[in-house]
Amino acid sequence: MAFASNSVLKTLRLKNPKLVLLESCSNLIDLTIIHAHMLRTHFFFDVFAVSRLIALCTDSNKNLLHYAIRLFPQIENPNLFILNALIRGCSTSDDPAASFRYYIQSQRIGLLPDNITYPFLVKACAQLENAIMGTQAHGQIIKHGFERDCYAQNSLVHMYATVEDSKSARCVFEEISGFDVVSWTSMIAGYHKGGDVDSARELFDIMPERNLVTWSTMISGYARNNRYDKAVELFHVLRSEGVMANEPVMVGVISACAHLGALAMGKEAHEYVVMNGLSLNLILGTALVDMYARCGNIAKAIRVFEQLAEKDTLCWTALIAGLAMHGHAEKALWYFSEMVKSGLVPWDVTFTAVLTACSHGGLVDRGLEIFESMKHDHGIEPRLEHYGCMVDLLGRAGKLAEAEKFVLEMPIKPNAPIWGALLGACRIHRNAEVGERVGKILIEMQPEHSGYYVLLSNIYARTNKWRDVTIMRELMKEKGVRKPPGYSLIEVDGKVHEFTIGDKSHPEIEKIERMWEDILQKIRLAGYIGNTDEALFDIDEEEKEDALDRHSEKLAIAYGIMKIRPPSPIRIVKNLRVCEDCHTATKLISKVFQVELIVRDRNRFHHFKEGTCSCMDYW
Repeated sequence: MAFASNSVLKTLRLKNPKLVLLESCSNLIDLTIIHAHMLRTHFFFDVFAVSRLIALCTDSNKNLLHYAIRLFPQIENPNLFILNALIRGCSTSDDPAASFRYYIQSQRIGLLPDNITYPFLVKACAQLENAIMGTQAHGQIIKHGFERDCYAQNSLVHMYATVEDSKSARCVFEEISGFDVVSWTSMIAGYHKGGDVDSARELFDIMPERNLVTWSTMISGYARNNRYDKAVELFHVLRSEGVMANEPVMVGVISACAHLGALAMGKEAHEYVVMNGLSLNLILGTALVDMYARCGNIAKAIRVFEQLAEKDTLCWTALIAGLAMHGHAEKALWYFSEMVKSGLVPWDVTFTAVLTACSHGGLVDRGLEIFESMKHDHGIEPRLEHYGCMVDLLGRAGKLAEAEKFVLEMPIKPNAPIWGALLGACRIHRNAEVGERVGKILIEMQPEHSGYYVLLSNIYARTNKWRDVTIMRELMKEKGVRKPPGYSLIEVDGKVHEFTIGDKSHPEIEKIERMWEDILQKIRLAGYIGNTDEALFDIDEEEKEDALDRHSEKLAIAYGIMKIRPPSPIRIVKNLRVCEDCHTATKLISKVFQVELIVRDRNRFHHFKEGTCSCMDYW
């Protein structure tokens, strides 16, 4: 720092204090020296010189915007260049609304805006995600005759896309006379933000030219709209066209693989990163840790994590959450301890991961300690997610009275997931008394949520309250509530196959059904009896048996046994909680067929091996 300042002082002594001073500026101390010298020599009052000073301060790479804002009131006759620089600087700052204040000031002193003014003014509206301000800026653009300026048009398309007004974005887009890659990409982003991925793909396919930002926008847009298979498919198109992917593209692809549970595809993406020399930075490294954990290979997630040169709180949290999902509670707590020792500050999401680990591991006392330490030791106020973890923790341990008391005494109003965690515990521990109270609260809170009706009816069925089961059935029919269809995904030879109950579209469905019949006969010899308690309760027992046999994960397991040979595990991803019957059947399959099955449901991982499950039959 001293060297830089001495260099500036030397320049001041040897040279006329012109613009060369600004070129030598590298930090705030240099800047204050130059500013003071300009004031002493009255050079500050030269509008051209002070314009260069403001431009330096508003340069996004210098991080000196605060100094420009303090300088501005000292300028006697600011010109449009100065005000444009401030509008530009503020548009990407923590206070984008300040851009409007400088725009209004330019109008007050009679300065006419130019084509540089509006793109940054509109950008500020996009940063604020404020449609009203954006529309006002659009009106000013038309008023001053810049509605045909390509930079203003591109910024408007981007702004309308950001505020999810794809109709207005399309109107501006269609008025552009000279389309460039920015125009196309902004419109594609707008469609994605509005959930219209098909229109986005139509534009993408007819684009005359694409850059990496376009590919990244398209891939990440698919991922944001839960079209993960399309994101991976587009990555293969990118490779076939000889385009070299960059970090944002690969983060989108790896995240899509994580959601699909597609380990082979995720490994292929990882290999691509290594083979093409992409830097394994924090963002990409964290995405890989998350992907391996969510695809069922927690050992690989740990290895990637350990190899990262730099780790931040989010990276540690990704690993801890992964360990929690797999039921490795003690290891998750060890990594949490190591993170705190390293000096990193845990976030609220970190505590969600840690408390989830305690819940899945049945570590009640440790979970209570960590919950208390959140506020006392780390200054983090518990959120609903943390209270939900505690209810699940107490419920898992069978402490239903304590769990209910905990919910009733919460300082914030409990939401449906918190009551749902307690209802799930009542199902496991067959407590109809508490379950009935909680179930009625949930049905009143979310009358359209099928899961709560089903859980409460299961509790009634387990305690032989068949009249109440019938009432639940009639209530669901009356309110038109239906259970969402379950689906299961399995990756075979680099391709993801989807199965849903009753779906006959798979080209090998007949072979799969025959394989399931063979599996069923063998596990029945090992003691399997279909549990119809959780089947649809408006059909008779014989139909229930058939419905159970066609549950999506059973079809996926049958396909896995057909195609995957031990010792390779069969990996399945399910969108709903695994039902009790499928859980029992999968344990027996792992024993009878001597195969490891790794199933990810909406709550956690289940590792089935030799007739047991890592969840210890609580999920």
